[in-house]
Amino acid sequence: MTGKVQTIIEDKLRAAFDPEVLTVTDESALHAGHAGAPEGGQSHFHVEISAAALNGLSRVERQRAINKVLAEELAGPVHALRMTVK
Repeated sequence: MTGKVQTIIEDKLRAAFDPEVLTVTDESALHAGHAGAPEGGQSHFHVEISAAALNGLSRVERQRAINKVLAEELAGPVHALRMTVK
């Protein structure tokens, strides 16, 4: 089941980067009981993305671009964001 935060992440990344590949996985269950892992999940995500808009950027620049788009979520409900950028 896709949660509200996951849907927001997907929508924002699609709008910003028009990716050829985008998979957002809620990994919160893997972190249950850890600091920053609230009950109910929607706090730890893995983003796999491939987008022409990110081509030519360094690894750090790609991460910064994604973090900028998701700044509101990273300041709120998202405790951890793991990225695989191709």
